[in-house]
This record gives sequence, C-alpha cells and structure tokens, in this order.
Amino acid sequence: MSKISELNHHSTPISGGGEVIVLDTGSTLNQESVAMLQALHSRSVGGLRSHLQTLEARGADGFMKNFYVGYGHKSIGDCGSAVLFIEGVSLLVAKAIQDWPLYSGQEASTRYIDFEHQPFKNPEGSDFGNEILEEWRNFYKRSLQPTKDHLKQVYPMSEGEDAKVYDKAINARAFDVLRGFLPAGATTNLAWSTNLRQAADKVMMLRHHPLIEVRNCALAIEESLQKAFPNSFGHKHYETTEEYNELCMNNDYYYHNLDCPELKLTNNSINTKLLPRDVLEKRPTKTELPKHLSEAGTMQFEFTLDFGSFRDIQRHRAVTQRMPLLTMDLGFEDWYFEDLPEVVRADAKEVLASQKKKIETLKCSKEDLQYYMAMGYKTSNRLTGGLPALIYLVELRATRFVHPTLRKKAKQMADIIGEQFAKDGLVIHLDEEMDRFDIKRGTHDIVLK
Repeated sequence: MSKISELNHHSTPISGGGEVIVLDTGSTLNQESVAMLQALHSRSVGGLRSHLQTLEARGADGFMKNFYVGYGHKSIGDCGSAVLFIEGVSLLVAKAIQDWPLYSGQEASTRYIDFEHQPFKNPEGSDFGNEILEEWRNFYKRSLQPTKDHLKQVYPMSEGEDAKVYDKAINARAFDVLRGFLPAGATTNLAWSTNLRQAADKVMMLRHHPLIEVRNCALAIEESLQKAFPNSFGHKHYETTEEYNELCMNNDYYYHNLDCPELKLTNNSINTKLLPRDVLEKRPTKTELPKHLSEAGTMQFEFTLDFGSFRDIQRHRAVTQRMPLLTMDLGFEDWYFEDLPEVVRADAKEVLASQKKKIETLKCSKEDLQYYMAMGYKTSNRLTGGLPALIYLVELRATRFVHPTLRKKAKQMADIIGEQFAKDGLVIHLDEEMDRFDIKRGTHDIVLK
C-alpha cells in the first residue's frame, strides 16, 4: 500500500480560480481495472480469478477504450468510481454540480463554518462589483458577535446543559441568521463521489451551463478525470448533441416564476388505489415508506424559499426540483431579521436598501447578477415527487434541527399531504416541538477528537 504522501492525486486548476482534485486511493487495482473485471463477469462464468489473469496479461487500457468509450457500453462506466474534491468555487457552482439526482457528496456548511474570510467571486470584474461583495462581508463581520450575544439572551443556557455544546449551538444559530446576508458568490468546497458514467453524463451538461464559472469547472473536471482515467474519458462530442444540450441549458435551465405562491399543491396524480392502507397506517417512526409506492404517481408543489434554504432542500435527490434563479424580485425573507438585535436589524435593512440600488446598476446578465445577491432573497421553487420521497422529506425537514425557513415549508407540505391521504390511513411522524431551540444542534458538527 502506498504512503499517503506518495499518492498521485490528479489536479487541474479551474480557469478563473479554484481547483479540481481526483483522489488517488493508492489501490493496486485502479477503477478502470475494477470496471473491466465487472464487465468480464457479465460475459463469462470463469470467475474472478480467471478475470484477474486476463487483466494481468492484457491490462484494462484497451478494454475500456474499446468497450466503454468506443462501443458505447455505458453500463461499464457504472462499475468504476471516482471521488472529486472541488475547491474554491462559488456556491452557484456547487448547486449546479449538485443539481443531479445521482449526486453523492458533501459541501462546506454555512452553519458550522465562519465565512468571514472566504473569497467572493466577482464575474463582472470591476472594482464596483467587488465593493458590493465586500459590503456583504463587512456587514457579516460586524454583526456576528452582537448577534451571538443577543441570541444568548433570547435562548439562555438551561441548568445542566454543557457550556461548550451550548456555545456551538449559539454559533450555529448565528451562522443560520447571518448566512442570509452572504452573497451567492461566496466560495465553498465540495466533494463529489460518482461512478465514471455519471461523471461523463453530468459534465456533458455542465459544459453548456449559463455561468462561465460552471463551464470552466466542467472543463477542469473533465481534464482531471482524463488524467486519472485516461482510457475512460475520451468520449466523442457529437455536434448535434452538443447543440441540443446548449439549447436546453440556456433556454430552460433556471426556473423563475414571478407569481409563485408562498406554498401551494399544484398537481396531485397519485392513484390511491395503489396505496395499501395497512402500509400507510402501520409505518413506525424513523421508518421509510417502501419505494415501490412511487408507482402510484406524484404530487407537485410550488413555493417561495430563500436561496440559503434551497441549498438544504436540494439535498433531496429522490424528488425532482427545478434550479431557481436568484433575484431580488420576490423580496427578502423576513425571518432573517427576527433573531438580530435591534441595532443590527436597522443596519441590515439599510444595507439591503443600499445594496439593491447598487446591484441594479451592474451591467451583467441576470445569471451573473446572482453572484452579488444575498442568500436571504426568496426564490421560486417547483418540486415534484412520489409519496415515499415526499414523506421522507417532510419528516426530516420539519424538525427543530432544520433551518426555520425550510422547516416552515416542510410543515406546510406535511399538512397538505396529510389532508390528502388521511382517509387512506397515512400517518406522518413530525417533531412535536419543532420550533424549540435545542442545543443538540451544537453536536451535529464533524470535528476531530
């Protein structure tokens, strides 16, 4: 086994800033070899040992070039995997990569990380654009400690509570509040665990994304994967396919509905005859509905939600969600003012008014304007899913440990779903004290002991 210091990670800088790193685990059998072995398994009953002999004699290079890339046996790409670490990109890039039902990975959390020193992306490139971004940072910096002090008065530590856990919970709440005033151009890091086929399919769309930063990131991802797996990423680019993907990404990618309701059930195609009453009625808490109930149909909701909380609900890959366009059209989420001390609240409203005027004078596309807008601005959202996915979503998100603006929407969806299917025996298990401040949120961080 290789020493960690000797591993050969494959790195590519992103044009405009940032980096993509494909992790080298040091295994004797690389992922292309693993994919070849599994593919051979589908065409021969000789067993793994005979396949290993073939691999040793011939190698995986020609096999992957011929069968996965050349002949288009895409399922072979499902048999090999890669882990990418994508660093120094904007929150908008992170959302674009994660806008994928098969995404698995993690992203830096605005709840547990102080974003005071994170670089901000300025696609417009002017000093004026940078001035707008730095004004958000300055407000965040000067407001953080007064907000923490105020929260300790609003949510005093109870007898018997651990002081360190309490302080972490207060910090998390302060970050929850002030994230609303961070721009979407703030940089973050994310990890993406994917198989080779999914990576190729996703990059094929990302390279036509409306944002140049995303397109640059897609090129860096593709280059890094080609370095790490040289025999698996030589796919031909078909002109007609590329033109079609560009059409889809530029004309129909972002969703923006100026008449978006606060929350409304806009479609219910679920056939209740396909929902066994005892399965709905007898499900215990912390247990999911069986996935096959999705065959009964879907429900669709439209609702407004601040961009900060959209980042949380987007984690639910089992439902279909549109990527909302971040604008100032639908206003700023009032909740972000509620836990601010009075003097900071007044400052916040002045900053919002001033920043709005400045942003409106920027000469860039509506897509690039997103970089300069605070995450507390509301977006229009459309979400569609079957009953198992929706029940999982509302039960997980309507709890005291979830950001309050998302928790409210999850509870509203839960109430509507309950009304629709109570007669069919559906039971929904919700947190009975979902609005209580619980210091256990301070234990949800990931730290080295």
